Amino acid sequence: MPSILKLAAAAASFAAVGACTVAGPVPGTVEYAAATVSRAYDCGLPVDRSRILARLDRQDRPRFIAANAGYAVKSYKAPHRCEASERERIKGEIGALARR
Repeated sequence: MPSILKLAAAAASFAAVGACTVAGPVPGTVEYAAATVSRAYDCGLPVDRSRILARLDRQDRPRFIAANAGYAVKSYKAPHRCEASERERIKGEIGALARR
């Protein structure tokens, strides 16, 4: 019986770790900025992508472009609706990215 309890505990640990890795990009990263831009497009918000891109460090631009392309493909395949509260949050984040 102790081995069954150990297996159950290990399975629970793996599930918890898996949930942490699926959560999405970490705020403040280039990948998070790319995901935010993609989500803004989903919500039908105007995005000045070139301005956001220009404000990134030169070495981060290729990562942003690659991540943005990946999110665009995912978004195209499975578009999501945008509620008013999320739309306002995304609008604020896009404004902050453009002013960065």
